[in-house]
Amino acid sequence: MFVAPRTSPFIRSQSLGVGLCARAGEDGRDVDERPRATQKSDRTGASACQTRTIARNRLLTSTPGTRPEAFGPTEWGLLAAAASIWGSSFLWIEYGLESFRPPVVTTARVALGAVALAMVPAARRTRIERGDWPRVVLLSLTWMAIPLLLFPVAQRWIDSSLAGMINGAVPLTAALVAVLLLRALPGRVQLAGLLVGFAGVVCIAWPSIHDADTTALGVVLCLGAVFLYGIGANVAVPLQQRYGALPVLLRALLVALAVVTPIGLAALPGSEWSGGSGAAMLPLGLLGTGWAYVAFTTLTGRAGATRGAVAIYFTPVVAIGLGVIVRAEHVAALSLLGAALVTLGAGLTSRREVPGGRTAASIDAPPAAA
Repeated sequence: MFVAPRTSPFIRSQSLGVGLCARAGEDGRDVDERPRATQKSDRTGASACQTRTIARNRLLTSTPGTRPEAFGPTEWGLLAAAASIWGSSFLWIEYGLESFRPPVVTTARVALGAVALAMVPAARRTRIERGDWPRVVLLSLTWMAIPLLLFPVAQRWIDSSLAGMINGAVPLTAALVAVLLLRALPGRVQLAGLLVGFAGVVCIAWPSIHDADTTALGVVLCLGAVFLYGIGANVAVPLQQRYGALPVLLRALLVALAVVTPIGLAALPGSEWSGGSGAAMLPLGLLGTGWAYVAFTTLTGRAGATRGAVAIYFTPVVAIGLGVIVRAEHVAALSLLGAALVTLGAGLTSRREVPGGRTAASIDAPPAAA
């Protein structure tokens, strides 16, 4: 007599959701990127997948990426776009703080980011279902409004290099939150890649950290922002898979703008105008708070929050390159070693995802009869 082993409802629903997601993205493209003639049928599979994964009673939820395969040209391109833009963000923040108070910097970048995405018709026209709006608000608070306020405030007490190093822990917090939400450990190779990459970030930033200029408050604020980023990276995944990055991020930025604008207006009397600080807001807002978020959110929708967040590891590498090229800065040998570790860690993390160290065959195989 054959008796099928019992599985929990959570495991059954997650398995079904992952299968549908894989079929929806099996050709390597997001649904929105496919020919219109095939979108309707593909959206049916994607919608069914997301109905089972994000249409739950839980507010805080996540889903696996639609492509567990090793990174291809699209994933590497999205990673490079996000890392290259965000790599300069801390520098633009430093310029902005020369004249503006932190809440003014945050309000300016959020407003400009919303303007950048609102210029795309698809971002405005796509409707977000009422049941998903609480998750959009959660995404706005954890990924935009609160952390984008915390980092400029923290940089009043700590160097941008230390802030950048702490920000490098985002892939680790994203992986931790993913483990709690998905109840599955990352693969051994991906876990090793995350740890190697973070070691690289520490090596890059360490030579430029000045202990005398740091305070515990600044570090605590950055750590709080990094933990919120880890939550936001996971919340963004199912929303991106269902609606695409642009509609979700535009609405999240508008919610964030409503939250930070009163704080920014209250901080205006303590700020003064300067052309340099004003100019720094343009790339920080239009690119760093607009299009970099789009690239990163699309990457996490395809690769999952744990693997997609590895793009953060490359931001200090870009910052070093800008320092050498633009400001003729000296690069320490330890920082060069760190860049090599970051590249190695990204290579490991980008490999085909096999959760918990299991083989791909064991994941796809049906339960054995007993």
